[in-house]
Amino acid sequence: MDRIPILKLGGVLIVTIQVDMHDRLALALEEDLTAMIVRTGARAVLIEISALEIVDSFIGRMLVSIAAVSRVLDADTVVAGMRPAVAITLVELGLELTGIKTALNVERGMALIQSRLAEEDGFGGDREAHEG
Repeated sequence: MDRIPILKLGGVLIVTIQVDMHDRLALALEEDLTAMIVRTGARAVLIEISALEIVDSFIGRMLVSIAAVSRVLDADTVVAGMRPAVAITLVELGLELTGIKTALNVERGMALIQSRLAEEDGFGGDREAHEG
């Protein structure tokens, strides 16, 4: 597989990684996501990784890099479906997922994104105005 498909749902780009990532594929994903954020004006990226059994330091750094580039382009990044073994590996490698929000699954990831977008658009952030 030369490329990982990127789906657009409203203002969200969804990436489901169903294959073991190798370095070239991770770099291609970063390039493709960057171009698609610019082209579509996406406000968030959801990366679903439940099929990944192994994440090495390079792939971990690529996730952080994708989040940093997305943030510069005004899009949040959520990684969903991380297996416990992958989480443990990332911690053991000392990799902090700076700038990346995590969610247990895609449903929670989309809820997190929708909540964040609603806050940014002013549709849910001002509690005092709703209290009476």
